[in-house]
Amino acid sequence: MRRILSWNVNGIRAVAKKGFLEWLDHESPDILCVQETKAQPDQLNDELREPDGYHAYWASAERKGYSGVAVFTREEPRLVQRMGISRFDDEGRVLLLEYPEFTLITAYFPNSQDGGKRLEYKLDFCDSMRSLCDEIDRSGTPLVLCGDYNIAHKPIDLARPKENEQSPGYLPEERAWMDRFIGAGYRDTFRLFTEDGGHYTWWSYFTKGRERNVGWRIDYHCVNPVAIASVTAARILQDVMGSDHCPVEITIDKGP
Repeated sequence: MRRILSWNVNGIRAVAKKGFLEWLDHESPDILCVQETKAQPDQLNDELREPDGYHAYWASAERKGYSGVAVFTREEPRLVQRMGISRFDDEGRVLLLEYPEFTLITAYFPNSQDGGKRLEYKLDFCDSMRSLCDEIDRSGTPLVLCGDYNIAHKPIDLARPKENEQSPGYLPEERAWMDRFIGAGYRDTFRLFTEDGGHYTWWSYFTKGRERNVGWRIDYHCVNPVAIASVTAARILQDVMGSDHCPVEITIDKGP
């Protein structure tokens, strides 16, 4: 079995001060994908840049203190690459890792921002990601796409859907993209095992949403059709602190 965790840490240096490395040592996942690292590798100490027992891969934004993703993996992949589209790679939004049994993509989807200021950029990213996933899917390779999608798909995925119909992350255009993505056969793994509401992965610091569990589920592991049967568990680690997001996890058979 292989455990794959994903966590928007909202600053790798900030979360490191809150016990991140101790948590990682305790959880000991096979793969941990992190988003919103807000750091260049050369800004980190050796222990954080490549935690003991892991191979570490970083895709940082050109702009300091912004965006960025990283992957810590026990098994060395045979290929690591970025998305290959400069306007997204410049913001450090994607890493693709190819293993013998499957391909893993971790992504930090853009925030569409207030008034949909970056909605066009967000939707361009979503469409480019869909094209990349479709290319992998057509090859017959099992695929896992994990990360912060910055989209709550259905009303059940946020505590107050009516009040947020025009909020970034729940705009009609964003939900429609998720509809098309899921409709094409990709599966939201959490919903393979849990049908009810009240399960969230992000809570506003400003409104103290976590204390009241007024949140959004915007962090996912989605898989292509050939990988669905290999997913044996999916859960939200809502009790893990340190960020305004919490980690999400799937367990898959060794060879999806």
